[in-house]
Amino acid sequence: MAMSYGYIYVAQIAIGSNDNQTLKAFLEAEAYDGPSLILAYSPCIAHGFDMALQHKHQDMAVKSGLWPLYRFNPARALEGKNPLQLDSKAPSVPFKDFAYDEVRFNTLWRSDEKRAEFLMKSAQKSINERWNLYKHMAAMDYSLEEETA
Repeated sequence: MAMSYGYIYVAQIAIGSNDNQTLKAFLEAEAYDGPSLILAYSPCIAHGFDMALQHKHQDMAVKSGLWPLYRFNPARALEGKNPLQLDSKAPSVPFKDFAYDEVRFNTLWRSDEKRAEFLMKSAQKSINERWNLYKHMAAMDYSLEEETA
């Protein structure tokens, strides 16, 4: 939503997945002359997995597509560049492989497997659609050259 305003720096990060992208986001946000928003994937103990492995869990969130890494820097548009940069690859791990590592998701699976599988398919569809939208947005041409008639 903040990206739609066009003048807010927005980044989505997961330090456990890509610390270089995290550093770039913080440096760009600091340098940006305007409001900045950084969304960080932050697992907690209530997710029900070994917190010593949270870097692996964050990486799975990114690889599943649940948490794509990106940077939206409006200053790039002034240079004729697309402000949206996707920093993660297309989803390569099924969402359910990520989700069932967490108590909040595997509890549903244990209590109602059919419902859980339906919700996993629905979530995967949503993840795929969002990834395709971000991919399309990141590929848009932002050249500032005016067309002549």
